Amino acid sequence: MSTNISAKPVRFAITGMSCAGCVAAVEMALRGVPGVVEASVNFVERTAQVTGASSIPTLVAAVRAAGYEAVELRDPTAEAEQDQVERARYQRLLRNALMAGALALPLMLAEMAGQLPGLATPNGRLFWIATGWLTLAVLVYTGGHFFTGAWRQFRHHNANMDTLIALGTGSAWIYSMLVALFPASVPSLARHAYFEAAVTIIALINLGAALESRARGKASAAIQRLLGMRPKTARLIEGDQERDVPIETLGIHARIRVRPGEKIPVDGIVTDGRSTVNESMLTGEPLPVSKQPGDTVTGGTLNESGTFVFQANRVGEDTVLAHIIASVRQAQNSKPPLGRLADRIAAVFVPTVLIIAVLTALAWFNLGPEPRIGFMLVTTLTVLIIACPCALGLATPISIMVGVGKAAESGILIRNGEALQQAGKLSAVVLDKTGTVTAGRPTVVRLITASGFKEIDIFRLAAGLETGSEHPLAQAILAAAQARGLVVPQAERFEAIAGQGASGAVEGHSLLVGNRRLLETNRIDLGPLAADAEQLAAAGQTPVLVAVDGQAAAVIAVADPLKSDSVAAIRRLRDLGLRIVLLTGDHAATAHAIAAEAGIDTVFAEVPPTGKAEVIAKLQAQHLLVGMAGDGINDAPALAQAEVGFAMGTGTDVAIESAGITLVGGSLHGIADAIAISRATVRNIHQNLFGAFLYNILGIPVAAGLLYPVTGILLDPMLAGAAMALSSFTVVSNANRLRGFQPRGNSK
Repeated sequence: MSTNISAKPVRFAITGMSCAGCVAAVEMALRGVPGVVEASVNFVERTAQVTGASSIPTLVAAVRAAGYEAVELRDPTAEAEQDQVERARYQRLLRNALMAGALALPLMLAEMAGQLPGLATPNGRLFWIATGWLTLAVLVYTGGHFFTGAWRQFRHHNANMDTLIALGTGSAWIYSMLVALFPASVPSLARHAYFEAAVTIIALINLGAALESRARGKASAAIQRLLGMRPKTARLIEGDQERDVPIETLGIHARIRVRPGEKIPVDGIVTDGRSTVNESMLTGEPLPVSKQPGDTVTGGTLNESGTFVFQANRVGEDTVLAHIIASVRQAQNSKPPLGRLADRIAAVFVPTVLIIAVLTALAWFNLGPEPRIGFMLVTTLTVLIIACPCALGLATPISIMVGVGKAAESGILIRNGEALQQAGKLSAVVLDKTGTVTAGRPTVVRLITASGFKEIDIFRLAAGLETGSEHPLAQAILAAAQARGLVVPQAERFEAIAGQGASGAVEGHSLLVGNRRLLETNRIDLGPLAADAEQLAAAGQTPVLVAVDGQAAAVIAVADPLKSDSVAAIRRLRDLGLRIVLLTGDHAATAHAIAAEAGIDTVFAEVPPTGKAEVIAKLQAQHLLVGMAGDGINDAPALAQAEVGFAMGTGTDVAIESAGITLVGGSLHGIADAIAISRATVRNIHQNLFGAFLYNILGIPVAAGLLYPVTGILLDPMLAGAAMALSSFTVVSNANRLRGFQPRGNSK
C-alpha cells in the first residue's frame, strides 16, 4: 500500500455519506490534514480526490474521525469493486423498500378503509402493541443504517440526512408506542398511532435512494465505457513465438500483433502491416483512419480491417487512454463556482432544518388547536422528512459528471469544473494560426533567389541551419531539401531567435533564416525580394527569407493549408455569438489572407511569443471573456492568460498542461462542441439548483403548517417522504438528459 501522496491526485471511496452536508464535513476533515493542498468530494460517486503531501493512513484517519470511512482507490480493479459495491447497495435498498412496503401498504389500506381497531379497546391495544414491535423490527432491518448513521454523526457533533430521518421516524414510533401502551395518558383527540407513517417513510426513502443509485450509475457510464475500452490481453511477439499476455506485463519496446476486430492494447508505432483503425474514442469522429509503418496507434482504439505489428512506446498509466480516464476523473471530482455555493449552503442546511423543526413543534404546542400533541408531532415529523438536502447536494456534481463524460465522448477533455462553467460564457475566441486553423504541416511551394545565388545552394544551406530547429517552417525546408536528395550539412553556432527565426554558420557561410524582422534587425537590405515576399504573403503563403553572408539571398514560400473543417467550425463559433480573432507571429499579409479564407475578421499578426498573452490581456480589458486555442510551446502563456485555454491534442505537452480544455482530435469543431456542452451543462445545473431550492423553499413552510390557517390542510408525513425521495430522483434524471445531448445537432 502506498503511504504518501504528492502533486498527483489520489482517490478514496468514502462510505457513510448520505447528503450534501456530509460533503462539507469530509472535505473539511481532509483539508485539515497538514500537507493537503486540495480536497474535493464527489457526492455522486461517493469518492474524494486529494492533492498534496500527506500519508494515506493519516488521511483515512481524518475521514474516520469525522464519522466516515475511506478506502484508497488505486487501480481499475478497485474501480470495478466499487461498481460492484454500488450495485449491491442498489439491490439492498430495493429489498429494504419492498420489505418495508409489505408492512406499510396493508396498514395504510386498512387505515383508509377504517378497518383498524381503536386504541381504547383491549383488543385494539394488543393489536397496536404487536404492530409497534413488528414495525420496530422492520425499521431496524430496513432503516437501521439511518439510525446508526445519525448516532455516528451525533458522536462527532455533526448532523446530516440520517439525523433528520432518524429523528422523524424515531419520534413517530416512540410516540405511537407510548399511545399504545398508555392511551389514558394522552388526550382522546391525540390518541393516534403513526406506525404506518414511519414504516412508509422508510420504504419510500429506500425506494428513492435505490432509483437514485441506479440513475447515478447511468450518469457515470462514460467512465465505465472508457475503462471497458482497455483490452485485458495482448498478442506479444517474442522471436518466432507469439502468445497472449496480460497487458499489465507489457513493457516499452514490446512487439505486439493486432488482428482484425481487436482493440489495440497500448500506445505504439506501427512497424509492419497496414490497416484502418476506428479512433472515435479519441476524436468523436466515426471515420476509420488508415495506418501504415511509422504511424502511431493508441491503446483502446479498434483495429478494423488488416493485421499489423507495432512497437509499444507508452504502457500502463502513460497511455493516452489512461490520461483521458485520469482527466475525466479529475474533472468529475472538481467543482465549479456554482457547486461550491451549493456545498456552502448544504453545510448549514441540516442544522437550520433542526432549528425550524423545534420552532414548528413549539408553535403548534403553544398556539395550535387540539389535539396539540398530534398536530405538533405530524408537522415536526413532516418538516424533518421533507427537508432532506439530497437534491441540493446532487444538483451540481451529477450534471458535471454527465457533461464531462459527454465531452470525453466527443474527444474533449475538460480539466476541471470551472473550465466547463466558463466555456459557455465566452464572448471571444482567439485562434493561433499554425496547427490550429491550418493543418500544421507546412510545405515548400516555391523558392525565389536573388541575383548570384543558386536554388540548390539555398536549399542546402538553409536546411543545414534548420536541422537545429523544431519549428514547423524549419521542418518544411528540411523536408524539401531531403526530397531533392541533397546532403544536408551541419550548422555551427546555431541560435533560435524567438518570433524571428534562426542564425548560425553553415559551410563557413554566415546565415540568417526567418521573417522580415530578422533581416531588418540585422540591417540587411531586402532589395527586390521585398516585393516578392509581399506578393507571396498576399497569396496566403508564408515568406521565409534567407540571408547569406550579410546579403538577402532568397525567399522561400511555405504554404500551410487550412484544416479541412476550419471554415465550417469557425462559422459555428460565429453562430454561437462569439468574436473570432486570429493571433499569429506570421507575416501580416499571410495572416490576413488566411483569415479571409477562414472567415475571420480580426487579426493580430507578427506578434512575438512573449506578446501573445498581452493580446489576450488587451481583449480582456475590453470586458471580453476570452478563450484561446493553440498547440505550441509559445502558446502556453496565452492559454494560461485566457479565461479558458483550448489546447489542440496534436500539440505540445506544455500547451496541453497550460489549458483548461484539450481537444484530442485537434479540430476546431471541438471548441464549438465544448462551448455547446458547457452551456447545456450549466443550464442543466441551474435547472437542478432551481428545482432543489424551490422544493425546499416551498416544501418546508407547507410541511410546518403555514397553509393550515387558510386551507385547514396539513401535509401528510408519508407524502413528505415520497416528495423527498422524488426530488433526488428528479435531479438525477434531469442530469441524465444530457447524455442524449448532441453538440453539433444534425450537422457535422
